[in-house]
Amino acid sequence: MNVASGMSLEIKIGNVVLPGELVFPEHTTGLVVFSHGSGSGRFSPRNNFVAQHLHRIGLGTFLFDLLTREEDNVYSNRFNIDLLSSRLIQVTGFLLNMARIKAVPIGYFGASTGAASALVAASTLQKEVHAVVSRGGRPDMAIHHLQGLEAPTLLIVGELDQEVISLNRAAMEEMTGIKRLEIIKGATHLFEEPGTLEKVAEISGDWFIQYLTRKDNTKS
Repeated sequence: MNVASGMSLEIKIGNVVLPGELVFPEHTTGLVVFSHGSGSGRFSPRNNFVAQHLHRIGLGTFLFDLLTREEDNVYSNRFNIDLLSSRLIQVTGFLLNMARIKAVPIGYFGASTGAASALVAASTLQKEVHAVVSRGGRPDMAIHHLQGLEAPTLLIVGELDQEVISLNRAAMEEMTGIKRLEIIKGATHLFEEPGTLEKVAEISGDWFIQYLTRKDNTKS
């Protein structure tokens, strides 16, 4: 049995402290850092659902708050991709300096606007980020960074979320690396329909297992 151990972290970024929860299974093959959507945080039930699946297949996770409570009360901050990306990049740097994490590849799981920040951060950090998964994401908000994206990227969208499907298809045209669009049958934007979030977790896990366990994931 792959036993997962958790620990709470507080990461100081400038004048703010961002709390998070690190879960690290024994013999893990990779760590997935979550970048949540607007108005959400480390307690997001959907992200935690996906994280629990990742633990079961041997992947570590880090869920944290991109914004403090006071910052989140300023509505515009939730859509400030530059701010959110900067936070994610700095938190990733903190994690990469932890002894137990240095030896494992890192991936990002982003939801909604959090997917845009994950794509910007992955494009900035290049080979430090080995895979990205976007759930109901807004990659169009990271459009100017997509051509420089090296990490294999999976875009997951609900079949009934037609506007976001169009935005994801347009964003894919800008990507030059490994990419895939997965449309979940019968799902709306929040994947609230029976079995749809389970499907998100399953295909996300498969993507991370494929690309977080390879030394060179830029070629296939």
